[in-house]
Amino acid sequence: MSESKTEQSDTGKITDTTLRRMQERVGVEVPEPRRYHNDVVTQDGSRHFCWGYGDDNPLYCDANYAKDTRWGGLITAPGFTYTMGENDVPPLPPELKQKLKGDPLTGLGAYQAEMTFEWWKPLREGDRCYLRKALVGTRLAEGRVGGKSIHEVRGIFQRNQDGEPVAARRGLFIANERSQDKGDKKTEKKKKPMSLPEPYSDEELAEIDACYEAEDGIRRGTTPRYWEDVAVGDSLPKMVKGPLKLTDLILWHMGWGLQISPPGAFKLTYDVRKKVPGLFPKDHLGVPDTVQRCHWQEDWAQQLGFPGPYDYGGQREVWLTHLLTNWMGDDGWLWKFSVQHRKFNFLGDTSWLHGEVTDKREQDGRFEVHLDVWCLNRAGEKSSLGNAVVLLPSKEHGEVLLPEPPADNLTDLIQFEVEKYNQEHA
Repeated sequence: MSESKTEQSDTGKITDTTLRRMQERVGVEVPEPRRYHNDVVTQDGSRHFCWGYGDDNPLYCDANYAKDTRWGGLITAPGFTYTMGENDVPPLPPELKQKLKGDPLTGLGAYQAEMTFEWWKPLREGDRCYLRKALVGTRLAEGRVGGKSIHEVRGIFQRNQDGEPVAARRGLFIANERSQDKGDKKTEKKKKPMSLPEPYSDEELAEIDACYEAEDGIRRGTTPRYWEDVAVGDSLPKMVKGPLKLTDLILWHMGWGLQISPPGAFKLTYDVRKKVPGLFPKDHLGVPDTVQRCHWQEDWAQQLGFPGPYDYGGQREVWLTHLLTNWMGDDGWLWKFSVQHRKFNFLGDTSWLHGEVTDKREQDGRFEVHLDVWCLNRAGEKSSLGNAVVLLPSKEHGEVLLPEPPADNLTDLIQFEVEKYNQEHA
């Protein structure tokens, strides 16, 4: 039997061929075909992004305010890197392009387990951002209920127009054979039924409004938060995001873009649908529409097995960075951030944001504060949890010294991450 026929019969299964094909992709820089939401940093683009998750910090929204800060002008919020990335990879040679054709994980159930960010330099007004992406590492592991799973770390690395690395994000994704999820009595017993939020009482809404009312007062802004004044065990002032409405989702997309969906309407959508028809399943009228509509269209979400539409992991990631940037003030720098999403956050739910200082240290002339952060849903469950490293100014040593990336170009950064992954999983 030919390899192609074997691979076809193995769709939805994890075999030696699956792992080999994945390993062939490690470290290979793949051109990014899609156009991101922003080519150039502008005050409007930065502001629209921040407003889309409820942040009106003038450091990111008002150039007149920002010019008097240590940055000397407007910079973007950390999560803004999600919205930028012009392709920085030359076309692949035909033989490599053919080798990488097709998806080895077709038919497998995949989910995002963790997203990790690192920021080295600010994006300033007028900056452009260029992107290289690659599979950093992959390995075979035991599935959630036995059997096999494939772990893969996808990396996205970004530089500015001067060639300086500005940011990286690495996502751990786990692909399981779908048969592991079906007909397994142990799994069925463990799974709790998902349900939509119940109506809110006036008392609950008043508590949420009171938290919003206090938000301006907890933003540190121009008052430096010095490393010396922070103690292990300190709690961050809590914040809130919710109740999550369809309107909030629309505003989020206005600043974030649509990511996997077409960037434009009608013919522009058609142009994409011609190339990737599988991303456009038909709706109840028989009209092809984006698969991404599970985040706002109830009947499609239900067809996929959810009680209703739900938020994006990216939203909760930037909500938690909002908690951190409000706390650290204009003079601080969010260096590292990692988050795991544990529960779905359906439209109508509310997320309470919390944080606590877990460590502080002086390292290579930088004054680090380590924190745990998490989202509590309306039921009091941790829907997302993560950790961060914030750099703060020192009373004795002065302003924050920005971190250095482990390499001075994107190709070497990718290889550094590949070697790091191999060492961790040797």
